[in-house]
Amino acid sequence: MLRERRWLEKIGKSMSTADVNPTRLAIGFLTVLDHPQHGLFGGYLVLNAAGRPLEFHCTAPIKPNRAQEILYGPTLAAFLYGEQIGQTLLAQAKTEPALVCTDREPALSVRHHVSLPVALVLPPEVERVDVRPDGPTPVIEGSQRRFRLDGPHLHAPKLIAFQLGRNRLAVAERADDDRRLVAERLGELAASFDLSEPFQRIREAIEEAQQAVR
Repeated sequence: MLRERRWLEKIGKSMSTADVNPTRLAIGFLTVLDHPQHGLFGGYLVLNAAGRPLEFHCTAPIKPNRAQEILYGPTLAAFLYGEQIGQTLLAQAKTEPALVCTDREPALSVRHHVSLPVALVLPPEVERVDVRPDGPTPVIEGSQRRFRLDGPHLHAPKLIAFQLGRNRLAVAERADDDRRLVAERLGELAASFDLSEPFQRIREAIEEAQQAVR
């Protein structure tokens, strides 16, 4: 695990020490991998408008114990993804992005800890946000799709989904202004930039590190 951590840190250091133009548009991509043995690995990749990496950071694996699972209850995922992992990774970065994208719905809670707009990247033509086993129920309101979270999901945010260029996104209902900010900051780039692709890079980087220490 130590060798794996060093391998990832070496990648991150080589990117974060590059000559970065602070006026260049940057987009942050935050994801979390759930390893059945080691726990949760967080990864954060910052790309420029051309899709090239500016920074990469990752966390050591986090695995909640049984006491935490009991005490945090349905708020545990948001705490781990948003505060323990997301907030930590964004704080490590030297480049402040125009916005942060994630493909893990609990990571939207990082919005409580940053001043940046945060958007959930959905699969194309998504009809449901099936992050949890039974998933939230969509409620159509006008041209926007809202997701109602029932029963055990009351601690999770209601989501508002929208189309932006080629990308299908969602923001927490209580952070609805993020929808406008994301559209403004991406601008014409939304038509050509696939916001779902960078998450695969993060997963492959972490998986490659795991392979290297086996």
